[in-house]
Amino acid sequence: MQVIGLCRFSYPAIGGFQVEQETIEERIAYLYAEARMEERFRLLETVALPCLREQTDQDFDLIMVIGDSLPQVHRDRLQDLIADIPQIQLHAEPPRKHREVMKYLLNGARRQPGQPCLQFRFDDDDAVATEFVERLRDTARDCAKLFAKSASAAIDFNRGYVAEFGPDGISAAPTVRPYFTAALGMHVAAGSRKTIMNFAHHRIHHHMPSVTLTDVPMWVRSHNRFNDSRQDGAAAVDVAPLTRKQELEFATAFGLRAAKVRAAFKPR
Repeated sequence: MQVIGLCRFSYPAIGGFQVEQETIEERIAYLYAEARMEERFRLLETVALPCLREQTDQDFDLIMVIGDSLPQVHRDRLQDLIADIPQIQLHAEPPRKHREVMKYLLNGARRQPGQPCLQFRFDDDDAVATEFVERLRDTARDCAKLFAKSASAAIDFNRGYVAEFGPDGISAAPTVRPYFTAALGMHVAAGSRKTIMNFAHHRIHHHMPSVTLTDVPMWVRSHNRFNDSRQDGAAAVDVAPLTRKQELEFATAFGLRAAKVRAAFKPR
């Protein structure tokens, strides 16, 4: 069964952001500001990409959506970072309505629309467990009889960490969050054109059956200066620096290495 992920990397969509700008030109200026882009690249390099490289099941596709206005210097840097991850396919798009372009790209990525597939969203500053794709597939197989009765079904891994990344390494707090974007998957029936982008992640269970797995942490949610969902007075999370043992656990579970984080965020 094909597994398709979707990641937007500073794509200037029309809509799709909680922090709004008056014009698309203002949105592009905000997204491509040097301080913001530098932080996004550091998080992409040290948080998002390592877990993809180390997936125990390498049979997946990831659509990475960028704006066709992304400056060439940033596009070159991005190409260099993802060059060794053949599963990632870049798509440069002009500003379009957020959900419409994402649904279009997801449906276009299906190699066999007449067969069911699995889909997930992937934020460029988060990580999933290195066994995420494997467990997503296993869960769909285990729930085949249930999923066969619905056009779509959600698979929610609800246990993970909220974390901050910086020159001192990784600080984190364990948490349980139902229907969080990170490590939330969706089974799509054969022939259906519904996608995971048809639904708000926190309300996906209002529209379809869902299966929740909570046995082990399956995601790391980054808190940083430019979280779109945290710009409107969101409460702080009390994170603590990882112990040496926890650093080793993060490296094993998520491919996140504290030494690389410290080096990437070191003041320049």
